[in-house]
Amino acid sequence: MRGALRTARYVRSWKSGGDVTCEDVEFDRSGITLPATVVKPRAPRAPLAGWIALGGISRMGRQHPQLVRFANALASSGAVVVVPEIPEWRRLEMAPRVVAPTLRGCIDVLRTRKDVASERFGLIGFSFGAPQVAVAAAREDLANHIAGAALFGGYCSLERTMTCALTGEHEWDGVDHRLRPDPFGGWVVGSNYLTQVDGYEDADDVAAALHRLADASSGQRIPAWDPRHDGLIEELRAALPERRRDLFGLFAIPSHETHAEPEQRRRMAMQLAETCRRAEPLLDPADDLARIQMPTRLLHGRGDRLIPFTEGHRLFHGLPESSRRGLTVTGLFHHTADSEPTGVVDHVFEQVKMLGAIRGLINTV
Repeated sequence: MRGALRTARYVRSWKSGGDVTCEDVEFDRSGITLPATVVKPRAPRAPLAGWIALGGISRMGRQHPQLVRFANALASSGAVVVVPEIPEWRRLEMAPRVVAPTLRGCIDVLRTRKDVASERFGLIGFSFGAPQVAVAAAREDLANHIAGAALFGGYCSLERTMTCALTGEHEWDGVDHRLRPDPFGGWVVGSNYLTQVDGYEDADDVAAALHRLADASSGQRIPAWDPRHDGLIEELRAALPERRRDLFGLFAIPSHETHAEPEQRRRMAMQLAETCRRAEPLLDPADDLARIQMPTRLLHGRGDRLIPFTEGHRLFHGLPESSRRGLTVTGLFHHTADSEPTGVVDHVFEQVKMLGAIRGLINTV
C-alpha cells in the first residue's frame, strides 16, 4: 500500500507538477567544488529516501526540463533527490571518469542531511549516464552506499550503438531492425573522437563542425533530425574544404538529402567504437557489467532513435542474473518524444506497464 501511495504521488506530480522545494547546494568532486540541486517535498511526512540522479550529455545540464520534471516527481513520492552538475557533460564532452567522484560527493551530501532516513541511496542514470553510473557504483568504495539503481535509455555495445547512430540499423536476438537515427549521438561522438581515428588525425575542422551542430541542437532543444538545422548543416559543409565534405556527410546531411553508401557509415561506426575504447576504456561498459551486484531496473523507449531499445535488452542481459529487477520497454519514454502509442488500448497498456516500472523504482529505497 505504501508503494502504491508513493507511486500515486509520483504520477500526480508528473502530470500536474509537484509541491516540492529546490535548493542549490555544493558538493566536493575530488577537491573541486561544484553545484547541485536538492529537491524534496515541501511538507515531508517522515525521514525520506535519498536518491542521486544523473542526466546525460546535454548543454542544459541539471536544468534539462525532463530531468527537472523527473526529479520533482520522484521527490513528490517521498524522497530527497540530489541532481549534480557535471560541467564536462554540459560542454558535450564524453567524460566517464567524473562519475565515480561525482557519486561520492553526492553521497556525502545525502549522509549529512537530517531529512534522509538511510545511508543507502537510490541511483538514477539517464542515456549516456545510465551505464556509467551503474559501473561506477560497483566500485568497492561506493557499492555499500547504493541500495539499487534505475537506468533509463542506456547503451551496452559501442559498436552496435554507433552503427545505429550512423545507419539506423540495430539487432536483438537474431531480429534486425531499422529506424531513422537521431544524428545527435554521431555528432557528439565525432566531435570528441574523430581526430583520434587512424587516418583522420587532421580532421579538426570536421570535428569542430560536428560540435557546432551538437551544441546548436542541445542548446536550442531542437531535435537533431529537425529540418531547422538544414541551414547550419549546409553552411558548415560549404565552409569545409571539398575533400572533407564526404567525411562530414557521414555524420550530417540536410533532411532533404540521402545519406552516403551505408557501408561507409558502418565502417566509420566501427572505427569510432574502437577509438572510443582505446582512448577511454570506461566508455565501453560491457565488460564491467558482471561486477554490478546492486538491484538494477532498466527502462527504455521502444521508439528511441538515439539509443535503440535493443541496447536496453543487451544491457539488461549483460547484468548478473541476481542484479536484474526488470526491463521495461515502453512507447511512453524516449530521448526525444516524437512517437507514442496511437490506439487507446495500446496507450492504456503502456501506461499500466510504465506504472509498474515506476512503482518498482520507487520501492528501491
